[in-house]
Amino acid sequence: MALKATIYKAMVNVADLDRNQFLDSNLTLARHPSETQERMMLRLLAWIKYANERLQFSRGLSAEDEPEIWQRNDHMGIDLWIELGLPDEKRLKKACSQSGEVALFTYNSRAAEIWWQQHQNKLKQYQNLSIWYLDDEQLAKLCEFGTRSMNLQATIQDGAIWLSNAENNLEIHFTAWQHH
Repeated sequence: MALKATIYKAMVNVADLDRNQFLDSNLTLARHPSETQERMMLRLLAWIKYANERLQFSRGLSAEDEPEIWQRNDHMGIDLWIELGLPDEKRLKKACSQSGEVALFTYNSRAAEIWWQQHQNKLKQYQNLSIWYLDDEQLAKLCEFGTRSMNLQATIQDGAIWLSNAENNLEIHFTAWQHH
């Protein structure tokens, strides 16, 4: 019997002072049985970082040829491709050729640092690729916000994300391993 995805709902208010982007969104995240809480919450945070009306979650882990999150334009082209984890260089090359902008969110400290050492020289050639790293400590704190029904406020200023709900406040700083 196939395991079904667990559905999470997130009401998110984003005030991005860096990009002058303000919106309220009701998001539905389907957490695939093989997806960890950390990965799902990082996926949500990636959406918040690039939030806008057209940014959508794709079919994720069940669609290998799609990014985790994407922003498509009126001509069905991809303006923004958001990837998670530690993909191989071939996948990032494909993303960079198919999309105007690509953002990769990495996590899992030891594995991510080894991956970055192995790939950074090759990845520097992709002018439209940004790589954001979130350390284990911040990711663990982010997971405390992960409930089946979330009501989150996010304020972004000077690259920092202040995330809050009724019980918690968290200041998050990604490390830019590569930023265009």
